[in-house]
This record gives sequence, C-alpha cells and structure tokens, in this order.
Amino acid sequence: MLAMSPVPAEAQTNADLQRQIDDLKAQVQALTAALVATKSAPPSAPPVPPAALASAAQPVPAPTAAEPDKPRSRPHGLTLRGYTQMRYNAILSGDRTAPAGEARLRSVHDASLNEKGNFSLRRVRLAVQGDLSDRISLYLQSDFASAVNNQAGTERRENFLQLRDVYADIFADKGRTLRLRVGQSKVPYGWENMQSSSNRIPLDRSDAINSAVPSERDLGVVAYYTPPSVQRIWDRLAKGGQKLFGNYGAFGLGAFNGQGTNRTEQNDGLMKVAFATWPFALDGLGGSFAGQVIEIGGSAMHNRVQPELRSGVISPAAYKDERVGIHAILYPQPFGIQAEWNWGKGPEYDPLSRSIAAKKLKGGYVQTSLRLTDETLGAINPYARWQTYRGGWKAATNAPRLETDEVELGVEWQPIRALELTIAYARMKRAEADERRAGRAKGDVLRTQLQWNY
Repeated sequence: MLAMSPVPAEAQTNADLQRQIDDLKAQVQALTAALVATKSAPPSAPPVPPAALASAAQPVPAPTAAEPDKPRSRPHGLTLRGYTQMRYNAILSGDRTAPAGEARLRSVHDASLNEKGNFSLRRVRLAVQGDLSDRISLYLQSDFASAVNNQAGTERRENFLQLRDVYADIFADKGRTLRLRVGQSKVPYGWENMQSSSNRIPLDRSDAINSAVPSERDLGVVAYYTPPSVQRIWDRLAKGGQKLFGNYGAFGLGAFNGQGTNRTEQNDGLMKVAFATWPFALDGLGGSFAGQVIEIGGSAMHNRVQPELRSGVISPAAYKDERVGIHAILYPQPFGIQAEWNWGKGPEYDPLSRSIAAKKLKGGYVQTSLRLTDETLGAINPYARWQTYRGGWKAATNAPRLETDEVELGVEWQPIRALELTIAYARMKRAEADERRAGRAKGDVLRTQLQWNY
C-alpha cells in the first residue's frame, strides 16, 4: 500500500509549477523591457510585434532611429484647365449695313457683331500649367476658336487652333517674389489688358487700352516683382471672390519683339515696357472703409511697329508706337469703380496722303460695378461702362483710325463657380476698322455670353 502512494507524481507537479513560475517571470521581464523601449522610441518607429512580447526566449529588437526631417518642397506636376465663351449678338437698330465707302456698325473685338451674326464661339481656351521644380513653372495655352481668312476665296473659316501663351517662370528666390518670365506671354501694359477674359466682367476690352497691344501678347522676356505685403492683399481679395488682373507682379519690366501675337518680327528693335501697380488696404480708416482696397498704377511703352498694307505686304517703314497709361481700381465691396486712360503716338492711316503716319492717340474708360452675393443665387455683378478712343488700330490692315464712343450696361451672373452668364446692352458710335469706309456708324446692340469653366 505504501509503495503505491503517488509521491513521485506529487514531486513532478511541484517541479512543473516552478518552471511555469520561472517562465512567467521571464515573460513579465520581457514585456516590461518592450514597453520601456516602445515609449522611448521615435513616433516613426514601428510597433513591437505581439509575438516578441509573448516569448521571453526571443530578444526584443532595438528600434531604429528615425531619419531627420528634410525640407518639404512644393508639389510638382501639371494641371489642365480652361474655359469656353459662347456668344449671341443682335443689332437692335442702327447701321447694320451701309453702302460701299460708308462705315457699318462693327467692333474690332468681336467679328460676329454684324448683320449676319448669330451664335459664335468667342474663346475656347485650354491651358496646361504647373511647377516643373521649386524654381521653374510652365504655362501653355491654346485657343480653339481662332479664325483664318482666304481659305476659299474670301470665305472666313472658324475654330482653328492657335497658340496664345507659352512661357516659363524662373524664380530667383524661394518665396517667389521675383521671377523672370521667358516666352510668349502678355505684355505688361494696361491693367485691363493683363486681366484674363475669363475674369473680366464686360464682354470685351476697351478700344483705347487694347490698341496698345491687340491680342495682348508678344514674344520676349519680362521680370516681375511682388512684395509679400502686396501678395497678402491680393490673396485676401481673391479669397473674397474679387476679379483680379492675374498672375503678374506689382512691378514689371520687359522687352518684346513688338510686332504682335504670332507675327514675324520685322525689325531689329525691341518693344520696351514698364508697369507698376500698388494696392492700398483702407482698413486703418475704419468705418465704411474697413475691408476696402484701392489700387493705382501706370505703364509705359516704347516701340516701333510695321503694319500690314492693303497690298498684302508688310510696311517697309517702322512707325513710332509709344504711349503712357494710368489706372485706378476701387474693388467692388459691394460698390466699385475702375478707370484707365492712355496717351501717345502710333501708326494711323491718313486719308489725305493715302499713307500711314505716326499720329497722336488718346482714350480710356470708366466702369462702375456692384458685387452682390447670395447663397442660393450665387454672385451677381451689375456694371456700367463708358469708353472713348481716338487713334489708329495697328493690328488691322493699313492701321485705320478708330473713333469710338460707347456706353454699355450689363449684368454678369455666376450661379455656380463653373458657369457665368452675361447680358449687356450697348449704345455704340464707331468708325469701322477699314480705311476704305468713312464716317461713323451708330446703333443699339444686345449681347449675351455664356461661359463655362473647367
């Protein structure tokens, strides 16, 4: 009986218990060491796997030290964007047609404004832009709504692809306050000329300011500088929905070929241009001035240009093309006013001598507007503009003289960001841009435009 008692089994059980206790102690020690190591490791270190905590036999690997943070660069890459403008013009009354030699109601900015015009595509723009590096950005824009003449007799063909902009911005500093723009881009003359047509409230630019650089662009080099204090004001205005004049500096100085957009250079001279504009925040005046911004500036241009002649060749003579301009803008919050004026000399056809000569020119515009916003209706911008101009139009054959007096009333409605509708009435009195037609035409015009942005 005594030999059969379970003494050996009892001794084995005690030994097993001791081993289990020792294993538990080892696991507790391993767990404690792992927790301490985890707390002291950098945030980027990976968590310790549970298997390493559960086994005392496996050593806990020491966490690797995190690499020091590198300076973050600007995101690089290209984006695609654009807009389309579809118009309908109707001459309500006036000189829709006229006998040979007399002026008809026409506009240098919109060829569809005639007795046969109905729907037209004024602009179909597609742009590729973006940063190639921290110091270089690219901009490439084409227009799919350009027209070409003389493709079949005298018939005009619409909607050809044409290059508008192609340039690189080279930044001299990390803050991008100073840049060198190289390529075909807008010439920094006139505030309205530099403003994108997608942002402008009236359908067309004024004759006087646009006569300096019709189509607004040329091939050359221009330097822009924008102090950070100015950029902060413009950023605030853009955030509030204001229509600014674009990606240009507070100061600009450039040299261009001077013959015009997509035209072959005809002489060894360069067009020199200078531009300056400065916004003043009026918050310090308090009261109704709080939040208001007024911007003033000016520009100057020195050039010699050779217009196209009626014979189909380019003028062998280069004519003086010089002017100075000023501008002032009180941004609509909610009421605004915008005005520009310029004076100078440029090529103009002389009917007495039947030749082109450099003659004086002058003109400008005054525009008032309201900016009204509603959560349901969107943004509504009623406006009124008066413009006048006396001088040559160098972009047309033989540089004919324009004599423009026009009053325009309209409203731009933007129910959503991607869609804008503009309806305008204009009372026009214009000389036609054709030296073979004398006098001035008068008329009332109803104009509409639907713009969609993408």
